[in-house]
Amino acid sequence: MDELLARAFQYLPGGSSWMWTLPPDVAFVVARGEGSRVWDTRGRAYIDYVLGSGPLLLGHAPPAVVAAVQAQAAKGSTYQWLSEPMIRLAERLCRAVPCARKVRFVSTGTEATMFAIRMARAFTGREKVLKFEGGWHGLHDYALTGTFPWSEAPFPTARPDVGGVPKGALESVLVAPFNDLGTTEEILAVHGRDVAAIIVEPLQRALRPATGFLQGLRALADRHKCLLIFDEVVTGFRLAWGGAQEFYGVLPDLATYGKALTCGYSLAAVCGRADVMDTADPARKGTLDYALLSGTLSGNPLACAAGLAALDELAREGVYPRLARLGRMLREGMAEVAARRGVGLQALGEGPIAQPVFLDPAAPALTERDLRRADGARAGRLGLELIRRGVFVIPGAKLYLSLAHSDADIAETLEAFDQALVASA
Repeated sequence: MDELLARAFQYLPGGSSWMWTLPPDVAFVVARGEGSRVWDTRGRAYIDYVLGSGPLLLGHAPPAVVAAVQAQAAKGSTYQWLSEPMIRLAERLCRAVPCARKVRFVSTGTEATMFAIRMARAFTGREKVLKFEGGWHGLHDYALTGTFPWSEAPFPTARPDVGGVPKGALESVLVAPFNDLGTTEEILAVHGRDVAAIIVEPLQRALRPATGFLQGLRALADRHKCLLIFDEVVTGFRLAWGGAQEFYGVLPDLATYGKALTCGYSLAAVCGRADVMDTADPARKGTLDYALLSGTLSGNPLACAAGLAALDELAREGVYPRLARLGRMLREGMAEVAARRGVGLQALGEGPIAQPVFLDPAAPALTERDLRRADGARAGRLGLELIRRGVFVIPGAKLYLSLAHSDADIAETLEAFDQALVASA
């Protein structure tokens, strides 16, 4: 272990600032990123499918975004007040996102989903939120329930995923199975009058929604007079210009955005119906109709300038067909390699997202509990073997692709995947 990496393990818990880490024999320190690759401090290059956990849809250091941030940095980094980049980005977001009439910027996806839930509660006067098992909505107390295998419970009971989640938060959350409209309907038949919102990842991690599932949620929300929230932190500007709501053709009441919104800078957003978004209006201070969305760096002009430049690039002709093609190439290539090797594997995902899971391809995964039957230990080993071969991934997690990835990158990755598949057995 080199000296800088040793210091990381000494001063950072687990040698990490995230919810994952790498064993010392494969861990490294990033020196720089450019395009589809990162280089470590020892000079080794890796094809990057982590992409900062997804934001870098244009790849590392895209020139247009770098130039926009440099230009804004000379004018100041934050004002805690309106700026031209903020107003222009809000307008751009409302024009792009089908459900968006007004926007409030925050700094992280965790904040965005937490505030969207609060807005729903303030607007409806109800307390409970219904989420789906395995769905990821960030790191606040209401999100960290029913996500991981060890918190499995009979539906709709919410069990904590981590320590420190108070009982009061759990009592406000109902958990349903993704892609199971019947069970969701049964839960709402009992609890619907107390439910402020249904929150869902339209593409849950890498699981595609079953035909009619999202449309069914829209109908259930209307029937029970609660809000439908699409967590588009991952899918926003990734599956389509208008996000998953455009891609799947379902209109939510609120949506949360992040990651690809700025392609690498700390910014997220809640957007949606004007009447719901108006719960953030400071004129409502002093009443329980006020949801209070704010933050010291929320909507800072550096991040908004990055967002404007990033969206200009993503709006170019041919972007989304190319992203979709890259994702198909990687998923289909993984499935072909596994079939040739006689390994039961499904390559899940949509658009520029891929996740290999060790499951029989004859039984497609539809729910989180389907995924829990997969060989997760081997998926972890596969990830480590890919890193050893110069392909940077989060072991056992999904892979993100960017416009900077080339056909040659995919071919090189599939060659490494073939070798890693054998080594991980």
